[in-house]
Amino acid sequence: MEFIDENLAAYAENHTSPESEVLQSLNRETWAKVMMPRMLSGHIQGRLLSMFSKMIKPKEILEIGTYTGYSALCLAEGLADGGVLNTIDINEELEDIVREYIRRSGMEENIRFHIGNAMEIIPTLNTRFDLVFIDADKENYSNYFDLVIDKMHTGAYIIADNVLWSGKVLDEKELAHDEETKALHAFNEKVQKDPRVENILLPVRDGLMVIRVR
Repeated sequence: MEFIDENLAAYAENHTSPESEVLQSLNRETWAKVMMPRMLSGHIQGRLLSMFSKMIKPKEILEIGTYTGYSALCLAEGLADGGVLNTIDINEELEDIVREYIRRSGMEENIRFHIGNAMEIIPTLNTRFDLVFIDADKENYSNYFDLVIDKMHTGAYIIADNVLWSGKVLDEKELAHDEETKALHAFNEKVQKDPRVENILLPVRDGLMVIRVR
């Protein structure tokens, strides 16, 4: 489901700061070579993630769900001097492309790429996060939230992608029978009711839940 008119979407993209050459190349290569390229954050969402990161100026970022590394590179643009971004993905088949584009970005000293189960890796990261981006298996969104919330500073942010799930969160049949849809709706409800945070659900692309830790 597209949430705004195609022409308006093109107009918005034409009036958004361009991608870097490295991001343009990664965008093209993902669409040309990788399965399910729609999982890529893409131009507008990538610039939004970069803008959020530059406003927050995080020292520590956690990304759950690397895919080909596009969003990691965008988020890393806002790191404070000496800052670190830990990014986790369970799919080892994409390791070569991720590491190649981290190298090409010149961010090898700042981005730490972990391959494995995020539920197991996150507890081993002995740090407190200023910014967390969740874009992995939808059934575990609530679990990821629970894992990171106590590892975050007051005033830190969590951003969760795909929370509108192509509009399926409004479809009673999907909510009844599709596990990913049910999990995303449960996550949205969980965040909405949690007194530890304030939140806004932005209908950008497939929905971004932006959460601030009180």
